Amino acid sequence: MVHTLQFLAAAMPFLSIVIPAWNEEKRLPPALGLLEAFRRELLWESEVIVVVEQSSDATLDLANAFASTHPGFEIIGSSLHRGKGHAVRIGMQRARGDFLFYMDADLSVPLKEIGPFLDYFQAHSEVAILVGNRAHAASRITRRQAWLRRTMGRLFNRILQKTRLASLHDTQCGFKAFRREAARAIFARQKLDGFAFDVEVLLLGERLGYTIADLPVEWLNSPDSKVHIFRDSIRMLRDLRRMTR
Repeated sequence: MVHTLQFLAAAMPFLSIVIPAWNEEKRLPPALGLLEAFRRELLWESEVIVVVEQSSDATLDLANAFASTHPGFEIIGSSLHRGKGHAVRIGMQRARGDFLFYMDADLSVPLKEIGPFLDYFQAHSEVAILVGNRAHAASRITRRQAWLRRTMGRLFNRILQKTRLASLHDTQCGFKAFRREAARAIFARQKLDGFAFDVEVLLLGERLGYTIADLPVEWLNSPDSKVHIFRDSIRMLRDLRRMTR
């Protein structure tokens, strides 16, 4: 019996980290090294799931090579490029932890922010979803986005406020955390594949009755963002229209 319980404890991680990746051969390898160093410092079991959408570079090969020598890393290769929402959904449905995070491949929000998020979950049992808020007065913006990207982001969030689709001030920060029950319920229903999927996730959380809170984070903007400012903004507005309906 003791051996069985020990096996189950090792098989079920406390923390799951999901990373979507597409054409990330430059940014992903350093991030994987940081993730491995972070995991070695933990006192409990964890897993990292990297979902690589069909890429034109060596992202998948590099990810597989790393995972082959680092237990606790799982690589899921997709034969399609459908969008970040699709990649995150696959990873979150595969994750097994008590607490599930998804974050960007460039680790724009440093891994050290995971600790305060877990502490907040432990201190607030009513909260099921935590969102990084770059607009929070206590956030540390180490490297800012370009003026146009910041302006478009603020405009997008104002549209959300007016349409009452979401009550939070920074829906697009790529650093979010969930209790396992909430993640299971939300990502079983989540459908959008594009960048507006973050709004859908939070909207589903609200509609399902889960309490959502946001926390300040440190933010280091990457100049190699995969977001196309005009094309993806149009797609996000189209998806918002779908959600409004």
